[in-house]
Amino acid sequence: MIAKTTVEPTARLVEVFSAIQGEGLNVGTRQIFIRFALCDLRCHFCDSAHTWNAPTSCKIERSPGLRDFEIHSNPVPLPILIEWVERQNLPCLHDSISLTGGEPLLHAPFLAQFLPELRATTALPIYLESGGHRPEQLLMILPYLDSVGMDLKLPSVSGESYWQEHTKFLKICFDSHLDVFVKIIVSQQTDIGELERSALLVAAVSQDIPIFLQPVTPLAAAEQLSQVPVLTPTPDQILGWQALMKRFVKQVRVIPQTHKVLNQL
Repeated sequence: MIAKTTVEPTARLVEVFSAIQGEGLNVGTRQIFIRFALCDLRCHFCDSAHTWNAPTSCKIERSPGLRDFEIHSNPVPLPILIEWVERQNLPCLHDSISLTGGEPLLHAPFLAQFLPELRATTALPIYLESGGHRPEQLLMILPYLDSVGMDLKLPSVSGESYWQEHTKFLKICFDSHLDVFVKIIVSQQTDIGELERSALLVAAVSQDIPIFLQPVTPLAAAEQLSQVPVLTPTPDQILGWQALMKRFVKQVRVIPQTHKVLNQL
């Protein structure tokens, strides 16, 4: 008789570190960031293209916020990742844990096993940052989440288009009573019709869901992924877009990437 073998769950990571959240509803709070490798999107404005593929190694902070990284090999077994997060979790320091990437939901089977242990070990709220285009994978880990930041991809800015998936994803979050918000990257190339469509999409789920307009941070020429430069919108553009979207939803906030201002990269 052949004995059954149990395969230990593993994840491909980019880094684990402690920092101040620079975007969205949790801006200004201290989080433990678990950055997963791999992304199935290729947004023109992406400043994390290094997460698109799985590296052979990952960086793990020894001391929260000190950037004293150790280098470890990928993939990482679940118990080891729990140990690394425990090392970061000093008493009263962090407000939550951020699952970011890349696209964390590409690791949904791993997360379904990892998150219950993570919650039990740290007692910290768990925040998912996602492209909002994988509702089926979201359902796999929904019971273990406290809040979700959904990136709504404008085709005119990102080069990606997922209107139906975004609608389904957002409705799942709202119906599950999670703290959910929508983040939209905007540039000088933003199509105003797409912004109105985005506001209508969110309002159809709930007018109470906050929308965060985030002016794109210009990339260096070497990092630029599209032929057309992705430029920061003008103040007049941003004010007009905010006024337009507030006709449909109650909260539309404009916040740049504050972690870059603070050099919390």
